[in-house]
Amino acid sequence: MPLTWFLGKLSWMNASTIFQSSFLGRFGVTVSILHCYTPWALLALSLGYSKEIPWGLYSSAWSYKNMKRFTSPHFEILGAPIGDIIFCGKFVTQKRAEARHLLTQLEEVGSVDPQVALLLLRLCGSFCRLVHLARSTPPSLIVDGLALFDNDVRHCFAECTMVDTSDAAWQQAQLSLSRGGLGLRRLSLHSPAAYIASVVASDCSSPQSKHLLHAIDLFNASVPTTDELTITSITTSNLTQKLLSAKLEDQQFTKLFANASLPDRARLLSISSPHSSAWLSVTPSPRLNLHLDPSEFQVAIKWWLGLPVSQGQLCPQCMSHSLDQFGHHALSCKNGPDVVSRHNRVRDTLFEFCQRACLGAQLEAGSSLGHEARQTRPADVLIPNWELGKPAAIDLCVTSPLNSNTLQVACVTPNSAAMQAEQRKHHSNDAKCEELGWVCIPLVVESYGSWGPEAQRCLSRLAGRLATQLGQPKSLTTNMIYGRLNLTLIRANSRAILSRLYV
Repeated sequence: MPLTWFLGKLSWMNASTIFQSSFLGRFGVTVSILHCYTPWALLALSLGYSKEIPWGLYSSAWSYKNMKRFTSPHFEILGAPIGDIIFCGKFVTQKRAEARHLLTQLEEVGSVDPQVALLLLRLCGSFCRLVHLARSTPPSLIVDGLALFDNDVRHCFAECTMVDTSDAAWQQAQLSLSRGGLGLRRLSLHSPAAYIASVVASDCSSPQSKHLLHAIDLFNASVPTTDELTITSITTSNLTQKLLSAKLEDQQFTKLFANASLPDRARLLSISSPHSSAWLSVTPSPRLNLHLDPSEFQVAIKWWLGLPVSQGQLCPQCMSHSLDQFGHHALSCKNGPDVVSRHNRVRDTLFEFCQRACLGAQLEAGSSLGHEARQTRPADVLIPNWELGKPAAIDLCVTSPLNSNTLQVACVTPNSAAMQAEQRKHHSNDAKCEELGWVCIPLVVESYGSWGPEAQRCLSRLAGRLATQLGQPKSLTTNMIYGRLNLTLIRANSRAILSRLYV
């Protein structure tokens, strides 16, 4: 049965109750007071307005003694507090205490498996935990309590991952995955957007609402002038919480980017590219090789957030360069097996998906050619009948936006390092592919997981073929492919960094 709440003046309540009984009765629908919860009537009793209640509408079986009474005009409706700032503050404190129990348990999980703990923190223990409260309660009444809850989440994250973040790194962590964060959104920042969107959706916006006006002021203080709201704009626009939160995150990312160094800017643009953060959404599973060891995961998180992963010691592999704090040298040093191992692991993962899609793919197809051809072998994976009857020679390449020859562009243009690598691959492979009757497809991925345009088109087509074989939506197989490929890449990066720290 639908549940309807009527709040307002007692005269309005009387009129609405009479309307329900008389109008709905024409259609054979009766209003059973015994199964109704009428907080306005309870509040009227507690304030001494019993004469205002239309008792004639109540069944004779209804007893005054059965009615719950309020001793003050403060109560809870469907998980939302109704009352003054003191009552709402105590309500948030209670919700924080309940959430803290879960956060403590997640900290215990993190001591064993931080990858699982972070996933659960994002999906169950952070923003989503109190978002209903933010949507149903004016931010002016609860924003201080929500800020304390944000601190609880930060403490839990540190205990789960054993990673202590700087303020800049934590600001990044509070961004959504699509913007290079960890999805631990700041509830105190997004609460005005949540409340405004809820009011707009319920069509209850009023120029006289001081709570709504205050929420608009809080929102406008966190966005540029071009994105500011007014009472008029919210009543004439189809605003959603997702849209308003996106404006807040755009501004947070802009501030973070403006204060970052050139390498940090290149990193932020790379990790905020499409599919870069797919590894963070993977459900951990050791049996499916979708799991990071605690040390690997800790290094990956620090590296992802731009925190130092080394102290500048000499690289033990090449003995000629120092290990920079961003881990760039560890990921690009060709002394040792790490660069080749990373390439082969990502290639093998791609080949596995091609096999599951029944594409008849071949691994290292150039191995049967002559010696000269093998030296310029253009196919890590060869897929027959890929495009217009021609085989596709997929040449995998991992590059870095922090390379000296790409940094100046990579800190301004997203995916520029991958696009430059694609051009180099075409220059070196197109002639050989044309000679063999193949189509050259450079599959380039940046070290942070940002895939080049040609790689995205290729993987999209692969996802379509795989979706047909598995009988699943293409969106699901797309997420599965990027998640597994990027997790393989991140694991190899972590191992390369760790292999140079503990020798």
